[in-house]
Amino acid sequence: MSSKVKKPLSPAELEQYEAGRDLAADLLQAVREMKAGQVHVVHTPAVEARRKTGLSQSQFAKLIGVSVRTLQGWEQGRKEPSGAARTLLTIAAMNPQAVLALAGGANLRPE
Repeated sequence: MSSKVKKPLSPAELEQYEAGRDLAADLLQAVREMKAGQVHVVHTPAVEARRKTGLSQSQFAKLIGVSVRTLQGWEQGRKEPSGAARTLLTIAAMNPQAVLALAGGANLRPE
């Protein structure tokens, strides 16, 4: 099983791709795929950890000491958490009760 890594397009290649693209057709196709159940949502470790605690984004971000914007970046896959943050997210996912015990001390309650 080989995994082929795609190179980012150069500015010229990107411009050429965008010039030949039919955005309306792409969007319509995406809607058809969603309706047919062909699309699935991928949850990042940050989403899984937060959901298991039952905390909102703002509550969870406050608890782990990051901004809501940073947490959103992790959840959307735009940013990667640091090593320490990854460890904390793993603990939250594996043992949400431990994290919630800390949340109780911080006056945070699941919504």
